[in-house]
Amino acid sequence: MAEILLAFKAGRAFRREGTNVVEPSPTKGAIHLTNGDDGLLHFIWKNRTTNQPEEDLILFPSDATFTKVSQSTGRVYVLKFSSSNQRHFFWMQDASPDRDVEFATNVNGLLQDPDYDLQWNVPITSTTAPQASTSTAAAVPQASSSTAGSGSNFQATPEQIAALESALASMAGAQAAPAEASLTDILTPSNLIPLFNNHPELIPTLFPHLPPDLPVPPSAEVLQRIIHSPQFRAAVANFDQALRTGLLGGLVRGLGLPAEAGLGIGPFLRAVQEQANRAEGAMETD
Repeated sequence: MAEILLAFKAGRAFRREGTNVVEPSPTKGAIHLTNGDDGLLHFIWKNRTTNQPEEDLILFPSDATFTKVSQSTGRVYVLKFSSSNQRHFFWMQDASPDRDVEFATNVNGLLQDPDYDLQWNVPITSTTAPQASTSTAAAVPQASSSTAGSGSNFQATPEQIAALESALASMAGAQAAPAEASLTDILTPSNLIPLFNNHPELIPTLFPHLPPDLPVPPSAEVLQRIIHSPQFRAAVANFDQALRTGLLGGLVRGLGLPAEAGLGIGPFLRAVQEQANRAEGAMETD
């Protein structure tokens, strides 16, 4: 099965015949960069309505770039090749434009080296995402990574799950969380440390899901080092980006959440809140 290296929402755009004008298609889509079964890097465009891939391009290192169209007033990017005159246009469909440059930077990193480590929430200079020059139509209206899950036979008690979900839901303000909410702004050390200090019974619950070479028995000090680590921040950022693709319905079932929770940050936070409410109600009736 192909490994998804990077995924984000993007629609296609097409050059108007006989002109340099590029017009966006309203179809909802997503770009996936995958390590294919053939061992090659694939640039895939998937229709998010049908959930079917409609374009699959095999890319070789350093043969392509993903650059912003400089003369566009919209969020239009072009995938172009050094070995041919191919041009494929896309427009960003993530709810917020704030991460467009991050997506483009990571795409270009993978295009240069399929083993590139994705970078999130880091300062990005204009040189990291070169721009292309092509006239485009009027501004595109805004439409509404790689993450892996691991199995575990561990089962937390209902009380532990309820306490964790309730605390997370409280931090997130999940019932009214905007679509632009970011898990990197919620799962921060300043939010998590009081949670573990107030609910020390949660610490043993988490350790079966962490790397096996950690100190045993687990301690609050070890957990604090983990949540302050760059690796933890990167993992949260990758899961945040993967949720934004709206294509993680199957993965979130492993967290005990409905498939709908994988359709975005807002649905994920609402599902956490609803499950916490149900768990609290069940304990009150016991």
